[in-house]
Amino acid sequence: MRGIPGVTRIPRPLLGALVGVTALLTAGALATPAGAAPKPGGSTGISSVSAGAQQQARDFWTSERMREATPLDLVSVNGHYDGGSAPLKGTATTVAPTSPAAKVGKAVSDIGLLAFPNSGGQWTGGGSVVSTAGRVFFSYQGRTASCSGNAVTSANKSTVITAGHCVKLEGAWHTNWVFVPGYHDGQAPYGRWTASKTLSTPQWTASEDINYDVGAAVVAPLDGKLLTDVVGGQGLAFNTGYNLRMYAFGFPAAAPYDGEKFIYCSGTTDRDFLLSNDHGMNCNMTGGSSGGPWFTQFDEAKGTGLLSSVNSFKYNFLPNRMYGPYFGADAQNLYQSAQAS
Repeated sequence: MRGIPGVTRIPRPLLGALVGVTALLTAGALATPAGAAPKPGGSTGISSVSAGAQQQARDFWTSERMREATPLDLVSVNGHYDGGSAPLKGTATTVAPTSPAAKVGKAVSDIGLLAFPNSGGQWTGGGSVVSTAGRVFFSYQGRTASCSGNAVTSANKSTVITAGHCVKLEGAWHTNWVFVPGYHDGQAPYGRWTASKTLSTPQWTASEDINYDVGAAVVAPLDGKLLTDVVGGQGLAFNTGYNLRMYAFGFPAAAPYDGEKFIYCSGTTDRDFLLSNDHGMNCNMTGGSSGGPWFTQFDEAKGTGLLSSVNSFKYNFLPNRMYGPYFGADAQNLYQSAQAS
């Protein structure tokens, strides 16, 4: 959230002091990436990263710096709400998960199914999600910060989906941006993947409209390999409606969490009836979880699903409920722009 639900994007009031919002930033499957998106609301915002800056980011993020990074959700910011800006809808479209080139994670036989619903607890299962999901690290206003993110099926095999405020906030693109899939205990078991480009929806880029708090990154090859060949990629779903069974994941780093545990929530979502058009779910994740994936059609045993939202924000008066943006035409256009980069 901004902190984001997978991230509490800290206090970001919508409509001034009237209502407080904490940002946490926090379909039939296809064998290939989704086709062309419906007409978007504008051009996707893109920030390119030089090769030198990529190397600097990779060198910058030591184990110590990753452990000490401040969760973005703890940052106090003023939010913006563009009243009535409901996400543009289009045809329901899904993209299937993809497997890595070599097997990673626990064997399916080692995984026990977990309770549903769950408002927040450590993911003790395994499957693909433990390698596709990870922590996002970057520099923001002169300090180190963290969010969450997830690798997805993509034509370039290099696309990560996160929250918009995890790539750009208060008018500035984050720097030293890296994705660390499978993060644990200050370790990067699958490497530190540096962004060659970061992207967000036109509405988030222009005015930080909470309905469009979706971001993406295209990461550079690492040791001659592409991201999803190493860790796999989750599927995606666009324009598939509300009131769905979903699972949310992230690495919350604000109290009572410390960023070292992979946390999940699950439940049947509903549509926010207050100030956004987002999905809502009971979830106690805190700052640092922003940008973590929300899945529909999630298979606990395999750890695969269709990414349908991300941890985005919480209302200050509803601290145990997370919200994530609806993946409509503009989120789909963002994904298309990222995978084509």
